[in-house]
Amino acid sequence: MPNACSVAWAISSGSIRLNGIAGLDGWQWLFIIEAAPAVLLAFVTYFYLTDLPTDAHWLQPDERTWLRDRLDAERRQREAAQKLSVWEVMRNPRVWALSLVYFGLVACNYGVGFWLPQIIKAFGLSNAATGWVIAIPYAIGAAFMVWYGHHSDANGERKGHTAIGLLIAAAGIAASTLTGNPTLTIVAFTIGACGVFGTLPVFWTLPTAVLSGTAAAAGIAAINSIGNLAGFAGPYAMGWIKDATGSFTGGLLLIAALAIVAMAIVFALGHNTALERAPAVALKEG
Repeated sequence: MPNACSVAWAISSGSIRLNGIAGLDGWQWLFIIEAAPAVLLAFVTYFYLTDLPTDAHWLQPDERTWLRDRLDAERRQREAAQKLSVWEVMRNPRVWALSLVYFGLVACNYGVGFWLPQIIKAFGLSNAATGWVIAIPYAIGAAFMVWYGHHSDANGERKGHTAIGLLIAAAGIAASTLTGNPTLTIVAFTIGACGVFGTLPVFWTLPTAVLSGTAAAAGIAAINSIGNLAGFAGPYAMGWIKDATGSFTGGLLLIAALAIVAMAIVFALGHNTALERAPAVALKEG
């Protein structure tokens, strides 16, 4: 999903003006404003979302039955092809390979996201202007994510979309190092953002196409845990290289290289699209 850092920067620049209102400092208002949506959505999640399709009261009875049957059929189809226990999943080379792919993807997301405000502000923009400018890549990236996911679904193709998305991310991030022009830099980061956010939803079709039940829970947890280590490693590497060289160039090229490595792994793994197609019994009208 689009990085919250850009939104936080835009909000924080505005919250400074709330300093002193109701006896609170600007940073305190920032915490309240950013926490409020999460608190409200917690109640929505608890009362509206359900654990199972059969409990989804907003669906018609025949729709609940159809969805339950389809999910059961998909699970049986995947288990017929390869049924893994939790421990087998943890030793599965494919799970570890997908963890590395996700590591590269997360590195692009957070490595750039945490440092983008400083990169843009170095062009001489004010705090408020920086907040609005860095929102551009994420807004366009969010729209691209919807289109890219729809395109992947419409064509029933996953591996190529994941690999090409990673290539777009790498190209955009690397291109940002080739210019000192603020406009071209934003264009490059926007291209990179499209690649990152477009890849994220398509990527998750790769592990879920072969894992189901408790194996899926274990596999997704492992991929998430390992991949999200890049949430620390990416920004840390960017900062360390910046301190050592005085430039963001080396860090950005490193992150772009991680995306290329992730792309190569995706091509090497392959993807069985037949496992995503539900058996005919699940497609019958309710």
